[in-house]
Amino acid sequence: MKRLINFLEVYFIPVAGKIGSQRHMVAIRDGFISIIPLVIIGSLSVLINNLPVTGYQTFMVSFFGEGWTSFGIYIYNGTFAIISLLIVFSISFNLALSYNEDPLLAGLVSFASFFILLIQADGNSFAISFRWLGSAGLFVSIFVALLSTEILVRLMQYTKLKEKNTEGMSPVLARSFAALLPTLIVLAFFSTIKIIFLLLGIENILATLYNFIQKPLAGMANTLGTAILLVFLSHLLWFLGLHGSNILEPFIQAMYLPALQENLQAFTTGATIPNIFTKPFFDSFVYMGGCGTTISLLLAFFIFSRKGRFKNLAKVSVAQGIFNINEPLIYGLPIVMNPIFLIPFIMTPIVLTVISYLSILLGLVPKTIAMVPWTTPPIISGFLVTGSMMGSFLQVINIIIGAIIYLPFMIMAEKADNSD
Repeated sequence: MKRLINFLEVYFIPVAGKIGSQRHMVAIRDGFISIIPLVIIGSLSVLINNLPVTGYQTFMVSFFGEGWTSFGIYIYNGTFAIISLLIVFSISFNLALSYNEDPLLAGLVSFASFFILLIQADGNSFAISFRWLGSAGLFVSIFVALLSTEILVRLMQYTKLKEKNTEGMSPVLARSFAALLPTLIVLAFFSTIKIIFLLLGIENILATLYNFIQKPLAGMANTLGTAILLVFLSHLLWFLGLHGSNILEPFIQAMYLPALQENLQAFTTGATIPNIFTKPFFDSFVYMGGCGTTISLLLAFFIFSRKGRFKNLAKVSVAQGIFNINEPLIYGLPIVMNPIFLIPFIMTPIVLTVISYLSILLGLVPKTIAMVPWTTPPIISGFLVTGSMMGSFLQVINIIIGAIIYLPFMIMAEKADNSD
């Protein structure tokens, strides 16, 4: 075990650390995190409109009238339904900020560049398909955000316009003049790309890239093997002292937020909900108490621990653990670099991923249709993300199974502890 940990420290941690701190990965991660409040509000508005509770719809119609769902639909249309527009601005903003360039300008230029590729023109009018404003256009929006910002930043850094005399101008006006030529070049670049695709007979760039790149990736993401791999890597990184969630967040958000939107759209139309694996699947059924499903470890401590230090640590950690915050356990027990807890810390979330997958696959638990704040306590979150008490029941079962997995390793840790 010691040789394995030493090997990972030498060869794995440096690579993972570089990926986690890489400028573009951080911008993607922070870009998604920035729009999470809008995603949560948008998804919950759909759940409220379509909550599958007997008598609920009848009550809402009698109280608010036949058109009561319009309120939630408008919220969804202005939030989750336009996730590609939100993300192109948000990622660009965060990337420019990392370069100490004007983030607002970068966001606006990326927004405009995305629209250049998006709009379908026939010479007399133009149209925007609402579909490509949502998750179907997400891959292109990420690409445009990164590329347009990189070009703009480099032009802004090297252009002489910034050095021109702008005495007497307001700072905002001076920045606008300095950005004029770089902005023109960026927009001309994307306009040229659009024309090249049209000459190749491809009118809808987003549809083409979606079918050839994003759709196959989405298919891979919605498999048990991919889910297990991501859960394994995330917890291996956590065990080694790196923030596994942050490092993998760009991949997880890009793969599993579109899956949630597909579920939402199917839910609102009464169609079959397609995806088992979504972002709230992991947050609600696997990461209860935080990474490693440490709420199960807390339960094991409270019921079976005979060691004062462990019981006291559990008492200190429980309030935060209920809200899925587990740093006191991760670093206070510790779990990080503790060989005793390596197996249960990684194995528990993997086992619960499989159990949750099978429960949903067999129709015992509904698929996820909403996103809630990651700090939402278990039991509550299970109901909200599925619209069913079976979601809460699955969480209870998972917590108990997790505690059973942790128990023998907790007993070993107490026997090895010499603090008392």
